Amino acid sequence: MKLEEVLKSDAVLPLSKRTAINFFVTNHIFMENYTSFFKQYDISLQQFNVLRILKGQKGKPANLATIQERMVHKNSNTTRLIDKLITKDLVERSICPENRRKVEIVITKNGLELLETINPKLNALEENMMRLLTINEAETLNILLEKLRGSQSD
Repeated sequence: MKLEEVLKSDAVLPLSKRTAINFFVTNHIFMENYTSFFKQYDISLQQFNVLRILKGQKGKPANLATIQERMVHKNSNTTRLIDKLITKDLVERSICPENRRKVEIVITKNGLELLETINPKLNALEENMMRLLTINEAETLNILLEKLRGSQSD
């Protein structure tokens, strides 16, 4: 759908503004899809991200700093996310025996099982969201998005 149709406007926008608004509108649509998808599992996208990080630890505990630095949403309140996942019995928190000031977090069996349930359905959702792009277009889009992120460090 053309941006003008989404905005219900025929105003001519400068290319940089049109591109930025297009990005925001598309991001919003994607986030709505993800939010709706994860709602059926009673978790948020950020909670899912924590579970994936912990699964990637392959049974080794992670601390809050490790989880925070690997989060897609860097401004997430990691402590609050962990607390909610503990309440749902998807992760466990313990005190490190060698350093009592260090908190260790691991994914539970329930957390791993939830990921096993979610992952194939999430893959299908993402494939559906990308269905209109060819492989070359998707690769080009990834290159361009990475290039845009790189410009933020200037």
